[in-house]
Amino acid sequence: MELHFKKALDTLGPSLWGGIGIVLFITLAGFACALAVALLVAVGRLSKIKILSRILAIIIELVRGTPLLVQFFYIYYVVPILLNSILSLFGYDTNIQLEASTCGIIGFAINYGCYMSEVIRSAILAIDSGQREAGLALGFSENKVLFHFIMPPALRNSVPVFGNYLVMLIKDTSLLAMISVQELLLRTKTYASQTFLTVEAYTILALVYLCLSIPLSYLSRMVERMLKRAR
Repeated sequence: MELHFKKALDTLGPSLWGGIGIVLFITLAGFACALAVALLVAVGRLSKIKILSRILAIIIELVRGTPLLVQFFYIYYVVPILLNSILSLFGYDTNIQLEASTCGIIGFAINYGCYMSEVIRSAILAIDSGQREAGLALGFSENKVLFHFIMPPALRNSVPVFGNYLVMLIKDTSLLAMISVQELLLRTKTYASQTFLTVEAYTILALVYLCLSIPLSYLSRMVERMLKRAR
């Protein structure tokens, strides 16, 4: 079997450059939103309002108990139907549709946010209770103690895990091909079906993902070392 890697790289390369831009945008936007969700959910889980904590615990179990791909399908296909049905009850005739990339960001925010919230919650609980007591003794409120004394070291301790999740997220963007996001996998799949250069196309795709993931892994370890030196 004769392979044509140069031909595949010359013709597939420009398309993959466009896909890389989409992947990086969704990765960064999804991770930022996931971190915001994680902070809110973690604080809610630690709240003294028991019903809020229990509702959030149930939501986390529902999200962690279903595959990410199924969640993408649900957000992309089902949520618009539900929204249109609800609005029709109030007399509004709507045709709400969500962009595939928007659904991807929402899905990552919810899924990764739930996983990362447990990381943050565990990190908060691992902080020495003496810090909380010292903050209260100085006259700070519970909220100020949480956000000024406990949350910063908890987030610093969570950085290595966040780095792992970031690398996982950039690889999971390949799932978005199933809801027609023009990311790397869908572009490669289309190219391979048109040219029959299957081996070459998917080998190049794997190398591209490696080139994206390895620097992120190195960057997360570098940030971790910097934080250790700062402490």
